[in-house]
Amino acid sequence: MRTFSDRALAIQPTGVRKMFDLAGDDVISFGLGEPDFQPPPVAIEAFHQAMLDGRNKYTTTAGLPELRRKIAESWSSYQTDMDEQNVCITMSGTNALLNLFLTLVNPGDNVLLPEPYFPLYGPDVSIAGGKARYYPCLFDNEFIPSVEDLEHLVDENTVAILYNFPSNPTGGTLDESQRDELLDFAQRHNLWLISDEVYDRIVFDGPHVSFMGTGYERVLLVNSFSKTFAMTGWRMGYIISTNLEAMQQIIKMQYYITACSTDAMQYGILTAMNQASEYPDVLAKEFKQRCDLIVERLNAMPGVECHKPKGAIYVFPRVTVPNMTSEDIAMELLKDGVLCSPGSAFGPSGEGHLRFAYTISQEDITRGMDKVEATLRRLQSQ
Repeated sequence: MRTFSDRALAIQPTGVRKMFDLAGDDVISFGLGEPDFQPPPVAIEAFHQAMLDGRNKYTTTAGLPELRRKIAESWSSYQTDMDEQNVCITMSGTNALLNLFLTLVNPGDNVLLPEPYFPLYGPDVSIAGGKARYYPCLFDNEFIPSVEDLEHLVDENTVAILYNFPSNPTGGTLDESQRDELLDFAQRHNLWLISDEVYDRIVFDGPHVSFMGTGYERVLLVNSFSKTFAMTGWRMGYIISTNLEAMQQIIKMQYYITACSTDAMQYGILTAMNQASEYPDVLAKEFKQRCDLIVERLNAMPGVECHKPKGAIYVFPRVTVPNMTSEDIAMELLKDGVLCSPGSAFGPSGEGHLRFAYTISQEDITRGMDKVEATLRRLQSQ
């Protein structure tokens, strides 16, 4: 007798979570991508006050209208003709992704996904009944895909392509010409373009390059408050698009996934956007300093090559130790008191890499890099 669904049995725990579960309390953690900050105090106070004021009820499926209007306004420098009907509040960016795949994908369809990848992409497509096809985002091209590689993967069953810039896990970031090439590919093949831009406010050199405002009517943008306002535990995100027909279907799907998002919390986020709008810039400034520090340290180590990211909160260096996989190296580092993620946790093309999330203090980064360097020198000499 079958006990569980094939869907459940086919999905495995992520390699990131595996390493996290093995770690003790005394490690220096570059593991999970969780900012070591608290949300803006005004947001916490507004969240608390909203609960005291009785904001503990169901909301509309798409979310608080005032918050949706504010989100639309926040994208006005890219797209001016949006309002609350263009936005659906979701219980996290990950909820938003599953919502989209369930809305767009039929059994037998396929979706083009980046590799190395955020580990939830592929399983979400599988849950929706589709198949993931991975396109390479490789170190030698600074983690930016080539259209030539994409052309080999698309066929009559391809319904969507997902782009993630700035990227988790690589930190790769687009310029406008690269964005336009990838946009043109999606348009030529009439694909839904899912743009995961949860790190849009954590960009170090120049403005964020978005797929919003490009004129393509099939862009569906996913975002989150988790990283930019240090609200990972609040689990709040959104989908925004100029395509109102798609938004109607997405909002309908949202009802059957979570019914609606948290009432009082939406008031906290609205207050953050209104009264602490500069907060993501403060975080980005600190993350840039940490990025500079960790990249400098890694590039001085034996067998390590590391690009300097222009955004997000990760570095994805190529690390070479003879006869050792990325998981082998990550396990040796864990024994020596440093938690990081093996590149293989993000797909086969991640092999040979490690991911370090620079979400700890500069002092802890320095201590951690000292340990990493000592471990790599020991492994290289064996």
